[in-house]
Amino acid sequence: MGASRPLIIVGIGFLLVVVGFVGPVLMVLGLAPVSLWLSFVSHTASVGGLFLGLVGSAMYVGGRQG
Repeated sequence: MGASRPLIIVGIGFLLVVVGFVGPVLMVLGLAPVSLWLSFVSHTASVGGLFLGLVGSAMYVGGRQG
């Protein structure tokens, strides 16, 4: 499998968490309209990014020990 695939998954997770953070910040600053849809997308991106980061980290550690 190599070490590159888990690191790519962690990178994607990090980008999703950043998107989940930037959405509400833009709404609070008034640069994006406050909408329920954007709130749900931001929350989903944040939770999905956290999940991908944890899975990618587990894959990375598991691959190094095997």
